[in-house]
Amino acid sequence: MKVTVDQELCISCGLCISICEEVFHWNDDDKAEAITSDVPEELERDVEEALESCPTDAIKQV
Repeated sequence: MKVTVDQELCISCGLCISICEEVFHWNDDDKAEAITSDVPEELERDVEEALESCPTDAIKQV
């Protein structure tokens, strides 16, 4: 599983980071971004929760 965060859609709510800080973090523009494009299998459930919880659908599975 690979994910990315659309920087134009991200509103910096931080929900994805609070759900899975092992994959998401703040970038220099104070927007969320994925810290790794290959999500470890043990974190996939958390990443899917973050993807589904994003209020602007900024997280995309690629």
